[in-house]
Amino acid sequence: MALTVSILLVCATAVLASHPPPYGHHQPAYGHHQPAYGHQPSYKHSYCDPTKTPVCAANSSLTYCLEDPEYPEYEIKGAISADYLFAKKYADIADQSADDLVDMVTKEQEEGFDYSYYTGASTGPSPYDATHWGGPEGYICPSDVAYAMPKRAQNVEGKWRVIVNDVHYYTQTARLETCLFPEAACRALAPCYKSHCTQKYVYHRLLSYDPCDPYKGLFIDIYKMPSACSCHVPA
Repeated sequence: MALTVSILLVCATAVLASHPPPYGHHQPAYGHHQPAYGHQPSYKHSYCDPTKTPVCAANSSLTYCLEDPEYPEYEIKGAISADYLFAKKYADIADQSADDLVDMVTKEQEEGFDYSYYTGASTGPSPYDATHWGGPEGYICPSDVAYAMPKRAQNVEGKWRVIVNDVHYYTQTARLETCLFPEAACRALAPCYKSHCTQKYVYHRLLSYDPCDPYKGLFIDIYKMPSACSCHVPA
């Protein structure tokens, strides 16, 4: 009986040796194929340059935009809603005119000033023409006056910011006066005075938004904007 059992064990061992278990060291059926999704994608991070001229000012030499096709109205509304100090930061006088800001000139007068006749021919060595000596009522230095609500502007550091304007009925109004003929002689003054029109500026503090860093929220920034066109007579 013991001999029979030994013979059976030897036979079983021989069978197992000739047929290794299926989980041995076989190569996997899928081999070394590349994964189906290919290589890991390379992610590119876009860079926002705050000094880059925006679309609204692309064809202009101005440092501000009164219209802005890319104005982020949705983001501005969200920033206003999220800012619990907004009411303390915001202030504006929307109804502005010469009645309040120009002595001895009414709103109707200023709006009626017409310089379309003026050539500014006194600039440089060119002779003074007839338009220098006459013409309708107006400033001695022809200018364009706008009581405007800028949508975007370049701050004193050269960075473009979005201005909170015309959103949720909130506005920020500024009187902008720009020389039409800078360096031209002042109207009606004789050549012997050697006068010339010169552009003046003021600094405006306006509630702003940085499109390159929206997490800043709303903040006050400073902008240099044209305020007057004055006549200068040198010594």
